[in-house]
Amino acid sequence: MNIRLFKPSVGEEELANIREVFERAWLGNGPMVVRFEEAWSKYIGSRMSIGVNSATAALHLALTAFHFPEGKKVLVPAITFASTATAVLYNRLIPVFVDVDPETVSIDLNDLQRKYDKDCVAVIPVHNGGYPVPMDKLMALADKLNLKVIEDCAHCAGGEYKGRKLGTWGHIGCFSFEEKKCMTTGDGGMICSDDVELIEPLRAYRWVGIDKDTWRRAEKASGLTENEAMHWHYEIAVLGYKYNMNDIAAAIGLAQLKKLDAMNARRAKIIERYLDGIKNLRIIKPIFPYERGNGAYWYFGIRCDKRDELIIHLKNRGIATGVHFYPLTLQPLFRKYAVDCRVAEGIWGNFITLPSHPDLTDSEIDFVLKSLNDFEQLYSEV
Repeated sequence: MNIRLFKPSVGEEELANIREVFERAWLGNGPMVVRFEEAWSKYIGSRMSIGVNSATAALHLALTAFHFPEGKKVLVPAITFASTATAVLYNRLIPVFVDVDPETVSIDLNDLQRKYDKDCVAVIPVHNGGYPVPMDKLMALADKLNLKVIEDCAHCAGGEYKGRKLGTWGHIGCFSFEEKKCMTTGDGGMICSDDVELIEPLRAYRWVGIDKDTWRRAEKASGLTENEAMHWHYEIAVLGYKYNMNDIAAAIGLAQLKKLDAMNARRAKIIERYLDGIKNLRIIKPIFPYERGNGAYWYFGIRCDKRDELIIHLKNRGIATGVHFYPLTLQPLFRKYAVDCRVAEGIWGNFITLPSHPDLTDSEIDFVLKSLNDFEQLYSEV
């Protein structure tokens, strides 16, 4: 077999939307982006959404929205993708790494309180793998400490916590639509918030500081009178970035959004099959407690003390694996910010991610499970 770790689930619906973009011959930041932003806001239940070219851009701009003074601190979990922390550096702020809970691999709220000081201005909770941070508790703590909350929802598009969509608990939510995520636009991201005044200025920041989107300027160009000849006029008042989404990505996103709940439901079924298949194993356990009704689990992960041996065992059978993620405190870029995160640095060494995309078949899952059981049998005989 050749079982992929991740695979985007795309088809004719995406192609039809792309064809519409091609026929209009407007491939950049255009009407599809606007439609996707509006559709996402309706789906997620937020007042405004802004499409960007990645979740990295979303996190960068989300922090930019608050205009924190240079040198202030932002609390981030030690186990996350680099973008969570590089967004802090992009804004000339200081990342403060918070340890994780050993069972859930989510930000440890007790350690957050220990690491907090008066220079901390924000926290970026990460719903790692789709497992939801307890946002009710975090928001209460953030309110007490006067912290702004930016939800990193790269792994959990469509997920909920206690009946409320993830990404709508904090002051700003940031999503990833990268190729492998819960839904994809190829590459892409979204910023959403109920605070329109807070994030509306980010439209200029995502488009090199220009105060009008190209499509909106072109749209207004029809039916001009002499006094309207300045339709082309724009101003650059802020230092912006080339972070805009384009219509090709948005076209894919519109089709994917219609499939998102079904794809998340399929992932949930895959995870149930995995959990049932490993429940009696001794040396292989789930990476965190997968809970029905909470989260939208992007990947299925396990823990095994014989991690490297198991990775090789699965590779030899054509089964792709991964490790999500290396603690950032151990990375050279962040070493000077490293503080005590002994849990994160102690548990990551036995993490393995297994194939868990919506197109994975039951027979493929069963083959992975058989391979895991065979490995445990080999280990027991040693």
